[in-house]
Amino acid sequence: MYILLARPCDENSMFLPPGSPPKPLSDKSSSDWTPYRNRVEFETAEYLFAENQTPAGQINKLLDLWASTLKKHDDKPPFADFRDLYKTIDKTPLGDVRWQSFSVRYNGERPDTDVPPWMDQVFDVWYHDPQEVVRNMLANPNYAKEFDYRPYREFSTDDDERQWKDFMSGDLAWDQADIISEDPDSHGSTFVPVVLGSDKTTVSIATGNNEYYPLYASIGNVRNNVRRAHCDAVSIIAFLAIPKTTKEHATSDVKFRKFRRQLFHCLLSKILEMLRPGITKYEVARFGDGHFHRVIYGLGPYIADYEEQVLLTCIVRGWCPRCLSSRINLDEPAGCRCRHHTDVLVEEGTLDALWDEYGIVGDLVPFTNDFARADIHELIAPDILHQLIKGTFKDHLVDWIEKYLYQMHSKKDAERIMDDIDRRIAAVPAFAGLRRFPQGRGFKQWTGDDSKALMKVYLSAIEGYVPVDMVRTFQAFLEFCYLVRRSIITEKTLEQIQEALDRFYRHRQIFETLNVVSTFSLPRQHSLQHYIHLIRLFGAPNGLCSLITEAKHIKAVKEPWRRSSRYEALGQMLVTNQRLNKLAASRADFTQCKMLDERLRALNLTAPDEAANTQAVNTTVDDNDDNDNEVDNGPTNVEAHVELAKTLQHNHARTIAALAIELSIPHLSNLLRHFLFGQLNPNDPHDPSEVPLTYCPHFDDKISVFNSACSRFFAPSDLSGIGGMRCEYIRACPIWRNEHPRFDCVFVNTNADLDVLTFFSFTYKQELYSCAVVQWFDTIGDLPNEDTGMWVVQPAHNNNNTPHISVIHIDSIYRAAHLIPVYGTRVIPVQHHHHQTYDIFDRFYVNKYADHHSFEIAF
Repeated sequence: MYILLARPCDENSMFLPPGSPPKPLSDKSSSDWTPYRNRVEFETAEYLFAENQTPAGQINKLLDLWASTLKKHDDKPPFADFRDLYKTIDKTPLGDVRWQSFSVRYNGERPDTDVPPWMDQVFDVWYHDPQEVVRNMLANPNYAKEFDYRPYREFSTDDDERQWKDFMSGDLAWDQADIISEDPDSHGSTFVPVVLGSDKTTVSIATGNNEYYPLYASIGNVRNNVRRAHCDAVSIIAFLAIPKTTKEHATSDVKFRKFRRQLFHCLLSKILEMLRPGITKYEVARFGDGHFHRVIYGLGPYIADYEEQVLLTCIVRGWCPRCLSSRINLDEPAGCRCRHHTDVLVEEGTLDALWDEYGIVGDLVPFTNDFARADIHELIAPDILHQLIKGTFKDHLVDWIEKYLYQMHSKKDAERIMDDIDRRIAAVPAFAGLRRFPQGRGFKQWTGDDSKALMKVYLSAIEGYVPVDMVRTFQAFLEFCYLVRRSIITEKTLEQIQEALDRFYRHRQIFETLNVVSTFSLPRQHSLQHYIHLIRLFGAPNGLCSLITEAKHIKAVKEPWRRSSRYEALGQMLVTNQRLNKLAASRADFTQCKMLDERLRALNLTAPDEAANTQAVNTTVDDNDDNDNEVDNGPTNVEAHVELAKTLQHNHARTIAALAIELSIPHLSNLLRHFLFGQLNPNDPHDPSEVPLTYCPHFDDKISVFNSACSRFFAPSDLSGIGGMRCEYIRACPIWRNEHPRFDCVFVNTNADLDVLTFFSFTYKQELYSCAVVQWFDTIGDLPNEDTGMWVVQPAHNNNNTPHISVIHIDSIYRAAHLIPVYGTRVIPVQHHHHQTYDIFDRFYVNKYADHHSFEIAF
């Protein structure tokens, strides 16, 4: 593998001496905004077309209004109308991979009479040249620092333990490089694995079940954080044909079913054929760092749900696409499927034997057979969304719980219990990024986001109503899910994953023992046993999940469809995607040339005496903002940092004495004095709370009260920016959204939990102090609860049985924490509201399932 060293070369493929600088990516001047006249014109086009998705008529109205304000200055807006704006975007030379098309139709045997309509249909396929798309990705300067040029094996510095992160850290890339390097001409080249994904998506059920079949591509060299941050590292390369026929032929016509499946493979082979020469012989491509490299392509992982995996691997539904386990008992040990073994079976066996004994559809040929070093059984990627979240959790475990309750109780009692479980779910306190279920889980149409949100709160809701082994089944499964979702997975993590899986298999037997289910031979649940192997093969699964392609559906299919006239919408969707690509390419180019470094307001609109202060503005969310969290595309320069909101609350107390009355904490002034002693005497060995007040400074000046603070922290396993950073807003509001109070809990650097009563700041001896008044929680026991895996806490009290309250500096706050009640056998009243939960219950679980970062840090 070490022969594939990714050595830079010139455009003629001649290797450069070590240390040779790259040629500049662009030699244009910093004032060249082609095809736009200036920055305002570019950013106006980007805002109207990409960010705001403004309809053409509204663009015209806005430009007319703009023109009316400029007329007296004898000036004009950037564009005359929407056509002028679209025409300018279309002139962009960057990102211009044109759409191409071809048509296919059935050319096999036809019946003499009653010819099925599908045999006469012509199917149009629109696609981008994947080679051009890949070369654009390679040349994108945004990825230059988030790009792996060669496979590697990574070991931790602490104990020399191997760890997996991005795709190039896995064994597949390493093994492919070994095979490629057998050809001496490949030495010094860069291996570029092409990641593919496909999945049908429906844009509107109400208007006729409009389906589209997008095919996506990425490259394995781009790191997972870039692909997950949706930074154009995943691109749509085709809209595949969807053959349809009458209901009569759809269910009974064997020829149609075969045509539909083989058509899929023929389309993939045709679309990807431009990559085929570069798989066996290198070609020269320019990279985002400015250097040219020899590149050798290869087919990488394929992201697909189970139905798509069945289609891709040419197997019978109900069988595993990766191993030869019988569909009757999928969990029995069996060997792996592979291209060579399948080819031998097809050559020697009959179609019936292949179908019944091996689950192989023998008269279909996978598209990967047309490409060197490609085995579709090896390339199927793990699918966290459909296998774990929507499959095992929602379709299996949640349904089994409901089935158990109706089986063990009368219908009336089962409905009463289900209603209380729903109320328990609805009673969960608010938390940043947590989807609320005001009516519990009783909704008809489940989305992936619904399932993910319910996973976070379901465990405690069923406790007390189902056997302990069922609770422990959920605990083991959730721990498995959260472990495989980590951004970095070590050998130790793999051991934890296997241990969680073993517990899951052991505890789930309760469902079979109680006759809730008759078999565990379920393909999506069976897939769990392959995850450890797939992590070793592909790296951390969070960079290859269908969550990524599902998110791309929104930008590449659903939003362009909504912007269309609905009449022959595909053509309009293609143009929309092309314009979006051009705008994204322009932004990358202008950014690389440092033409967008300064804020537009600072450049053009800020008064001279204000410009110097522009960068000092606190951009923390306003207290009344509804957003609780968001990705942070800033650099990873801090593990965690908290700052107060930008808007102080004028209707709150302005002195510490008034705040003491407002919070009903008479001794708050004393708490502040103890706090100040600790701040002014950081090296004093005494606990500030035990220092006599005579030694503590007085403070009677004004304070500023805030309803929220912003925590910025490193959470690469959750949805975050390229640098792995995430923003979260911690609330301490007497009235939240004009409805009810909200007081969030937080983790502090001592690993304890506490409830934030308010945020405030004050100045003492010219030093600004940002603080929080908090109520502490104590852990119960020395270990997490055995059934749920979560720590149990209760409000802490002083020796005189008063609540343990302190003033702390916000620098000691790490991020928000989520507590959910230990319900026990308590029935939730119908009128209960979630904002009352922290006041009514006295024991809580520290919800480590609130998000992936909480799972990693919760004690």
